[in-house]
Amino acid sequence: MTIKFMYSHLNGFEWLNHHHPALWAEITEAIAQVDAESCKNKQSKEKTKIDKMLYSPIEMNQHLKLQFEQRGWKEERYAYYVTDDYKITRQVVNLPSEEQKRIIEQAGLTATPSYHQTDFVKNRVSVEVQFGKYPFIEFDLFVKHLGFFIGDGIDLGIEIIPTKNLQSSMSSGPGYYERTLTHILRQGRGNPSVPLIIIGVE
Repeated sequence: MTIKFMYSHLNGFEWLNHHHPALWAEITEAIAQVDAESCKNKQSKEKTKIDKMLYSPIEMNQHLKLQFEQRGWKEERYAYYVTDDYKITRQVVNLPSEEQKRIIEQAGLTATPSYHQTDFVKNRVSVEVQFGKYPFIEFDLFVKHLGFFIGDGIDLGIEIIPTKNLQSSMSSGPGYYERTLTHILRQGRGNPSVPLIIIGVE
């Protein structure tokens, strides 16, 4: 598998290249080690692609997972508490989870535990591999990476997604790089307010 496109949001790539150049080398090596052709084993049942052999998003994800784990990248969770009160939520949203719980309960409200899980984290850099449906990419960018960043868990988020060329030969119709780039740029230069690197793979 190869990196075809890369977009640096809020100088994400420049930050990584300055502070952790070895991590970028690990990411590119992990992607390069995936034999995508071995994942082209799913026979399509879709009307427009009957009997065509397609890439399996699940298998491609598993191959990347193995590569990142071999390089010491680990899954991580960001825990927080939620409640139905608008003012209290605004007050606690950026606080540590136990402080959120204390303030919510002191207000006589129910503190419901929740969490976000990211695929891989190392040295305060998170990586999400997203070969699923396109709304999941936006969730990663505007909720997961941003939530970890605001919670002071990471300094940079990285999203690995297919290009349109690869997406057209995948079985589940995931989102793709070109569309994601447009969605980010439509938000203006400062949104989402977390440094990011968007990687389009083929």
